[in-house]
Amino acid sequence: MRVVAAMSGGVDSAVAASRAIEAGHDVVGVHLALSQSPEAVRAGSRGCCSLEDSADARRVADKLGIPFYVWDFSDRFKADVIDDFVDSYAIGETPNPCLRCNEKIKFEALLDRSIALGFDAVATGHYARLEDGVMRRGIDANKDQSYVLGVLTDEQLAHCMFPVGDTVKPEIREEAKDAGFGVASKPDSHDICFIPDGRTQAFLGNKIGLRPGLMKDSAGETVAEHEGVYGFTIGQRKGLGLPREGLDGQPRYVTDINAATGTVTVGSREDLQVREIIADRLKRLDPAKHGREFECDVQVRAHGGVVPAIARLVDDPDPVTPAGREKREDEKPWRLELELLEPLEGVARGQAAVVYQRDPEGDILLGSGTIRHTA
Repeated sequence: MRVVAAMSGGVDSAVAASRAIEAGHDVVGVHLALSQSPEAVRAGSRGCCSLEDSADARRVADKLGIPFYVWDFSDRFKADVIDDFVDSYAIGETPNPCLRCNEKIKFEALLDRSIALGFDAVATGHYARLEDGVMRRGIDANKDQSYVLGVLTDEQLAHCMFPVGDTVKPEIREEAKDAGFGVASKPDSHDICFIPDGRTQAFLGNKIGLRPGLMKDSAGETVAEHEGVYGFTIGQRKGLGLPREGLDGQPRYVTDINAATGTVTVGSREDLQVREIIADRLKRLDPAKHGREFECDVQVRAHGGVVPAIARLVDDPDPVTPAGREKREDEKPWRLELELLEPLEGVARGQAAVVYQRDPEGDILLGSGTIRHTA
């Protein structure tokens, strides 16, 4: 097969490209230019968009003896990831930009261009396993990235390869070292790549501006003022600007965000517990595959937040989502209702609810939805 190896400049994508070659594929390395000002992204920021990352990817491609190209998707990245991130926070949601990047850039823009140019598949360094259209968690539980791939469609998965998902990270680093890759000991990416200094609240403040509002407790009493709901996330404890703890002396957490009224509600840790989730923008979930009701595990964060649940696929003829956005033509006409058999804390609108089926050979990813309501 003719394969595009997405090379971020990190160790995982380097080994993925190497393994694709070893498997006998005709491989071309591609680095995605996502920043409109890559020179402004701090080297060593542990992101994936700096000039340093591009140079690292090129050196690995040279070592492998494969063609290497840089494809500029910075305009799409700004519209589909950065602007979406800002817009979501502005309406009180908590988005996952890495998940949106996978959905819109790595497995839509990149894959579409690759197929159009005559390639058969895209290989990435994600820790997940894919065989015959069935995606399972990566072998390395500490590095499993199947959650951020929950937004992919069956059509996209048919053109995907994840060569490192069957190996634990320390062995990947050893393999890279043995191959002579200079990125063998390079730190993993952790920062939001377009906020390399890590000051998310300041970034959002510059984009959205001041939108003062009130912070209230669970009884509706005003306890503080704030400069904008974008400065808060569900489950947040630190940085609330409160003069004191609750009347019972216990810590207070953000339990609700209402962007329409500018109200941030705080309460006890018990107030954070969620037992019901409603999600839309479903990917892969289809009554024809799973039935209308089935048992599953649901994960609501990239690392952690996994509980057993009863999933129900319910007709949703409303043309407008609970977030007030008109549905796209390609969105499925039903929503996902999850009855959690164990409570979860810190579940926020805008996060992805990714659904798995337990399996002794590795949990199988069934699909996902975007969280719109919790109770």
